[in-house]
Amino acid sequence: MLTLAYAWCFLLLPLPWLVRLFLPPKQRDQVSVQVPFGDRLQQVLGGKHSDSTQPQSWTRRVLAVAIWSCALTAVARPQWLEPPITKEIPTRDLLLLVDLSGSMAQEDFKNDAGQKVSRLDAVKEVLDGFLAKRKGDRVGLVVFGDAAYLQAPFTTDLQLSQELLSECEVGMAGPRTAFGDAIGLGVNLFDEDTERAKTIIALTDGNDTKSKVPPVEAARVATQRDIKIYTVAIGDPTTVGEDKLDEQSLREVASETGGKYFFAADREHLAGIYDELDKIETQIIQTISHRPRTDIYYWPLVVALLLSMSEKAIATLRARRQTAPPEQDRRIQVNPVTGEMEVAA
Repeated sequence: MLTLAYAWCFLLLPLPWLVRLFLPPKQRDQVSVQVPFGDRLQQVLGGKHSDSTQPQSWTRRVLAVAIWSCALTAVARPQWLEPPITKEIPTRDLLLLVDLSGSMAQEDFKNDAGQKVSRLDAVKEVLDGFLAKRKGDRVGLVVFGDAAYLQAPFTTDLQLSQELLSECEVGMAGPRTAFGDAIGLGVNLFDEDTERAKTIIALTDGNDTKSKVPPVEAARVATQRDIKIYTVAIGDPTTVGEDKLDEQSLREVASETGGKYFFAADREHLAGIYDELDKIETQIIQTISHRPRTDIYYWPLVVALLLSMSEKAIATLRARRQTAPPEQDRRIQVNPVTGEMEVAA
């Protein structure tokens, strides 16, 4: 679509006529001889009054109007509006804490084909679909075992997060569980001065056996920074020893931050938990729209230049055509009989 940035410039359109109307014309000093028989002299020499200059004057006026209009159009800054470009603004920072301890290798989950898969594979499969719905969020990924590691920083590139999640393997962060340290690392990843909602989803199947900071203490720090933590317990609650499921600790972490605790007994329960999280954490996607503008002021300038050159070319050609060929010298005399002027032979 064509638009003008300074359309008010067309108010200057009558300016040349106003200048011509109110300013005095230019005075030309010419030397001439005035005689009372000038008309008779012109007739004898074969000259006659002609209106041949009128078309030329009319043409020049039209060209002058066109050139002035093109110049004003260029000053008005014509622009071509491109189709709008829409950009989505993230309204939430979502951090996933994924447990990679040794117990995540137990095959007590079933995939869509009914085959038994490890707990981590089930988490990957369901998380993959969950991430596909995170449009409008910045998603980050932290994995933990003996220690917590940043696998993917906050990004709106959800495909990148999915690829980095798929590369995670059981035991790559160590065999034990440092859940509290993972929360602490996650808290430090969030920007303090931001209006985006801050959410952590922690997926773990074991109790904390390696952290330097207890999970509940780390959750209190998260509360001070307005971070909600949703804990998802994965595994068998009847397990004992280091691989036991510490539901009490996971409940306290979620409660401390205003989040919620979930228990995933199988893949179906795990998928249902993500559906529940979608309902709890309502997405509000903000968008901004921008329409690129391309300046095309040079086109009316080019037209004005071509019209001006055409005017000069036409004037030059007409001047050459109207130039009379050199004639022989003629003398004027008065007929003694009739008293009229005539050219001497």
